[in-house]
Amino acid sequence: MLFRSVIGDVRGRSGSESGQGELKRKHCLGSARLGVGLAVIALISFATAQVPVATSHGDNARTSANTNETILTPSNVNKTNFGRLFTYSIDYQALAQPLYVPNVAIAGKGTHNVVYVATMADSVYAFDAESNTGNNATPLWQVNFTDPANGITTANGAFLPCASTEDRGPGFTQEGIVATPTIDTSTNTMYVVAKTLENGTVRHKLHALDLSSGQEKLGGPVTIDATVTSNAGAVVNFNSLHQKNRPGLLLMNGIVYLAFGSNYCNDNNYSWVIGYDATTLQQTGVFNTNPDHGLTSIWQSGGGLAADDEGFIYPLTSEGNFDVDVGGQGYTHAVLKLSSDLNLMDFFIPWDVAFLNSHDLDLSGCSPLIPPDRGGAFPHVIIATGKQGTIYVLNRDNLGMYSPNDSQIVQELVGAIGSMRGAPAYWNGRVYFSAKADALKVFSISGGLLSSTPIIQTTAKLTGAHAPTISANDDTNAIVWVQNGGKLYAYDALTLKMLYNSHQMARDALPTVAHFATQTVANGRVYVATRTTLETYGLTHFMAVRTGGGQSGTVNTTLPQPIQIQAVTGYTNQPFPGLTVSFSDGNKGGTFNPPSAVTDAGGFVTTSYTLPTKVGTYTLTATATGFGDLTTTATATAGAAVSMINGGGNNQTAAAGSVLPLTLSAKVQDIYKNGVPGVTVTFDDGGLGGILTPVTAVSGPDGKASTVYQLPNIAGKVTVKASSTGFKTVNFAEHSLIPANVTIVSGDGQTTSAGSAFPQALVVKVTDSAGTAVPGATVTFSAAEGTFTGNPATTDSTGTASVSYTAGTDPGPVAVTATAGSASAQFNETVSP
Repeated sequence: MLFRSVIGDVRGRSGSESGQGELKRKHCLGSARLGVGLAVIALISFATAQVPVATSHGDNARTSANTNETILTPSNVNKTNFGRLFTYSIDYQALAQPLYVPNVAIAGKGTHNVVYVATMADSVYAFDAESNTGNNATPLWQVNFTDPANGITTANGAFLPCASTEDRGPGFTQEGIVATPTIDTSTNTMYVVAKTLENGTVRHKLHALDLSSGQEKLGGPVTIDATVTSNAGAVVNFNSLHQKNRPGLLLMNGIVYLAFGSNYCNDNNYSWVIGYDATTLQQTGVFNTNPDHGLTSIWQSGGGLAADDEGFIYPLTSEGNFDVDVGGQGYTHAVLKLSSDLNLMDFFIPWDVAFLNSHDLDLSGCSPLIPPDRGGAFPHVIIATGKQGTIYVLNRDNLGMYSPNDSQIVQELVGAIGSMRGAPAYWNGRVYFSAKADALKVFSISGGLLSSTPIIQTTAKLTGAHAPTISANDDTNAIVWVQNGGKLYAYDALTLKMLYNSHQMARDALPTVAHFATQTVANGRVYVATRTTLETYGLTHFMAVRTGGGQSGTVNTTLPQPIQIQAVTGYTNQPFPGLTVSFSDGNKGGTFNPPSAVTDAGGFVTTSYTLPTKVGTYTLTATATGFGDLTTTATATAGAAVSMINGGGNNQTAAAGSVLPLTLSAKVQDIYKNGVPGVTVTFDDGGLGGILTPVTAVSGPDGKASTVYQLPNIAGKVTVKASSTGFKTVNFAEHSLIPANVTIVSGDGQTTSAGSAFPQALVVKVTDSAGTAVPGATVTFSAAEGTFTGNPATTDSTGTASVSYTAGTDPGPVAVTATAGSASAQFNETVSP
């Protein structure tokens, strides 16, 4: 059945495909490792997951999940074992997602696992994906599609119709390769669209590059050109000056599909989907989203056009003139279903399309997701969302077109998430949404329906709006990777516990990234393209405790067993010889012998540790350049008991017969004054009649043996002795006072009405015969009628006690008596009629 879940009220949000939105001119419509510690860790070999990431968000369904990742796990992705491995420089910022292909035979350079990066300066780089040292310090190859000597540059200046700076507008001043390329690994071919300025004319060209060399293939490049005629007779020609190829390229069934929207500010653009034969580069089809009126851009924050297993293509569009309801072709804020030859088969447009238009809430602010087909009422769904924060779950077999209140669709979660730019991700029956100014949220999906609320979400909100990526080994060891606030984050995909962020260690800080940059995870590494570099994160070299971790010993003695540490290389897990390792306990007083050492041929280094003179558990740290710090612990226990001292409770004063407020403690200690546990101590007051609970106690971890003492019913000094075989007796001098006088401090002579509380508390002071204040004395207040709060009361350290008094129902004078022992005082109060 169809249903609609309303989570919150939808409100307009500014901004569009850019971080702050596609700036719109006023005349436009709307908006366009192994863990460290005590365990002995065996050397193992990581299995290599040789699976390519050859297209935007990993596959044509745009699930953003690499489920063949066998190296990275929630247990080894942490600030100790994971971090920045190396950096490559690039000539300008990259908006396109890095792509990864294993085992590529590079001309003249052997076989490499390769990461490919395309930049806004019209360059494509091929880098070794695992090392930037030696012969891999420079690109395996680089091509650039400009030729300034012959008048060919990137589009810039007046040929980027929308004004821009590095930090405003779209965030770049030259526009070369914007969209993520796509790769056909069966033919060793990369398809990439470059935008250039050729002697005053802006052009888009489709290139087919050889993965091994970067050389042009198939007679390319071809210049992008297209013409459509609307049903009303309008003829529209493709004009590169007003177009931006933002969505990632789609390769499906031998055809490469390209999509276009506006240059950030909707400067007279139209929006297009164009197909080219992957073997001949001949055009196979054209679709225009609004041929009579223009605009209606396909942005998708750079996410690729989505396609299902039946060969249908699903673009998302943005603002423009909406006229489908009157027979027009303005497919505004739409989810389109196109055939392989780019005929429109179906569409969905939200019922509040006018509201989206007027409030800059582009549906195409986010790219769509096609989850795996499942059973249930709706086995074939597509998930779309955008800047409005509404999640649409649509039936691909019947998108529903346009209908009031969206009653025709599968599910609609209004206000379920913040403003989306980027794309959701799918893994193992869960959909992950990373919206702007919102938590990272996870919804379950079953039978084609999402849970109505998140099943889990982060506590912290995300300041950015980058798409998440999932790495997992099938249905285990899943990690969510997402960029937020200029940092790369890793979360456990099941719990959303943060595992790592790139600013936990200074060495890992991520440079400024480009517009909606998306990370790529492949073969145990994470690749992030920035405005100036390609950053590679992965498992660092690490150290592990082999023997001697977590020991304990007596203070100021050497641990029974030496501490042996092994240094191991990341990924290969081979011993790392010749490494200088330094040891520290944080200046806590212990000593290492030696304080530093060099690893041997097996990667081993050994040191002995002498404990400090103070009892406690100490953190021992091994440090080496290029390795994460390794920590273990050592516990210092007390030495032999040599003395017993007063440990607290001496010289207290309280009323006779009362319990002293502080326990009496005898402390047994070693030569360094550390408390010694396990010593039996006996307490005795010499038969004065006090009560000791217990009479015999055993010293605890702090070396203290304690008892609670109730004073006898006598006045004067009381001595309690603590004794233990072999030690000098400890005396506790206490003072027992007998109340002799009760005097009124305040609250006498008050008047109140029947049944009402007297305005002031009744306060008395208790002293002994010498006039000394008696703390801990019990004072009982009584009267013929009325009620007391806090009665009986106990005197404080100054000998005072108080209660609140509420009058009875009978008017007239009332006598209230305060009694402590044999002494008393009388309050005289009045109850008015």
